[in-house]
Amino acid sequence: MTMTTPFRIGGAELQSRFFLGTAGYPSPQVLQDAIAASGAQVVTVGLKRQLAAAGAPNDFYRLIQQSGARLLPNTAGCRTAREAVTLSKMARELFGTSWIKLEVVGDEHTLQPDPFELVDAARELVRDGFEVFPYCTDDLVTCQRLLDVGCRILMPWGAPIGSGQGLLNPTALRTLRARLPGVPLVVDAGIGSPKDAVQAMELGFDAVLLNSAVAQAHDPVRMARAFKLAIEAGRLAYEGGIMAKQDMAVPSTPVTGRPFVL
Repeated sequence: MTMTTPFRIGGAELQSRFFLGTAGYPSPQVLQDAIAASGAQVVTVGLKRQLAAAGAPNDFYRLIQQSGARLLPNTAGCRTAREAVTLSKMARELFGTSWIKLEVVGDEHTLQPDPFELVDAARELVRDGFEVFPYCTDDLVTCQRLLDVGCRILMPWGAPIGSGQGLLNPTALRTLRARLPGVPLVVDAGIGSPKDAVQAMELGFDAVLLNSAVAQAHDPVRMARAFKLAIEAGRLAYEGGIMAKQDMAVPSTPVTGRPFVL
């Protein structure tokens, strides 16, 4: 049970603000246990990977159904808008969902999203009735263009995917939150440890999506639980109102006056 406020995203109301990836786990059982420990209500899967795996995607889909989580297919590995659109339509047919995490890679070294192909793909998918979750950088203008073509959710990175570097540019993320106050924002990629998730939530982001930080942990199930608690703590801190920093020391126990502000 979480104390954080439920939120709506893509037409669904969620209690958990933890979106979990499903790649690279030691076994299906560890993945199932990690999903349960995380409390995640949304899990994401690369459709290309599932199509290449024996028995997929039906075996994987059954595993997700048993977990009770909602499936968010992604277009990981796509290099063009056309390829991403085609894969998205396949995902809708296979899994019966209009949700799609849209990824279009523009650079092979950083795996940075291609903003031009991303916007083109998002435009077409929105017109076709998809709820597009675009994986993008923290560039404000790119994010605004995605909103202009009909996206209602944004998933800016914290750092290059799988790097575990944390939030490399919190100033840019803070700017996104300030400039796009009504837009659901999910930090996606680069999260390395629970402290990174706390930081993202304290900035006012609505949720965190991560994969490698759990899947590659020595104990993925314990790490999933750690991230669950971190995300809840960060959100509660944001909702509670973090005190302003002061330039100088301020006595927390005044020696004069009343003990309470009345």
